Amino acid sequence: MWFLLMSRVRTWLLLTVVVPLATGLLRRAARALERRTGSTQVTRGLYKAGDLGDRARATLRGGRRRRRR
Repeated sequence: MWFLLMSRVRTWLLLTVVVPLATGLLRRAARALERRTGSTQVTRGLYKAGDLGDRARATLRGGRRRRRR
């Protein structure tokens, strides 16, 4: 029982603290790099990684997934 409780606490902590912090840092790095070098594959990749984290968090939180057409 204790193990299951700790698992939920870890999941909650991951979704509420670590993921938003990481996505914010990725976007901030992308903006800083984009100001220096312009739009490159690296900056676009960093932006996509930030968006991926937000989408994953929304999906795990119970949000709707967008359909591809």
